[in-house]
Amino acid sequence: MSAGASKRGFFITGTDTGVGKTLVTVALTRALAQRGIRTAVMKPVAAGAMETPDGLRNDDALELLAASNVKSAYEDVNPWLLKTPASPHLAARHDGVSIGVQKILTAFRRLAAASDLVMVEGAGGWLAPISSVATMADIAEKLALPVIFVVGMRLGCLNHALLTREAIRSHGLPFAGWIANKMHSEMALVGANIDSLASRFGTAPLGIVPVGAGKEWGHSSFPPAGGKPGRASEARPHLHGNEECPHSFLPAPAWAVEVANKLVSP
Repeated sequence: MSAGASKRGFFITGTDTGVGKTLVTVALTRALAQRGIRTAVMKPVAAGAMETPDGLRNDDALELLAASNVKSAYEDVNPWLLKTPASPHLAARHDGVSIGVQKILTAFRRLAAASDLVMVEGAGGWLAPISSVATMADIAEKLALPVIFVVGMRLGCLNHALLTREAIRSHGLPFAGWIANKMHSEMALVGANIDSLASRFGTAPLGIVPVGAGKEWGHSSFPPAGGKPGRASEARPHLHGNEECPHSFLPAPAWAVEVANKLVSP
């Protein structure tokens, strides 16, 4: 495996909420699993819960769990489940809890012990608040994983992407690369925008997610009326974990296979 992969996994962030972090993390998890790599998943903080036969669950966390080839307790995959779909610090305050990093680190160690890699998806953007003073970046820093960030290719993305890259750099974490997601429709001059970011980052994207990716396994990058991309749990309400409805049996898309190969090749 590459030097980045040898660090026990990757932390996936994005330029914003709704830019395809879950779609990318699920697809990469499936691609890594297809290579025979035991790939665990984690969503340390998730805001927004739904009732299932197994209790309250978050749809992003369920998608990740369904893609993994490592049997994991939901509580390890998603240590902090907040009921309200809002910024984590506001959702935590509403629920009367304080998000602590130690609970996340303990769960991560269990996942890492049972797997070759752990794919960790952040909530919102890099600096999404989790308390009055802490952000998702603080969780990433404690986990000390190489960072992959997803750029939603839409108007305004250049500023968001450059700010995110600079913020990652300021935390001193390894930069594993970036992924361009064309999302639900192709923006004007998308190729030129990708080239602009590649030039400023000094590296081409690890991969480019095509328009409408994810529909074949129940996740759609087409936003519904509420604005956030559709979820597998909306299309398949029986999705409760990796034993009941695994995505891992589905072939990973070509772009994800290409990215996975780059991440773990010597």
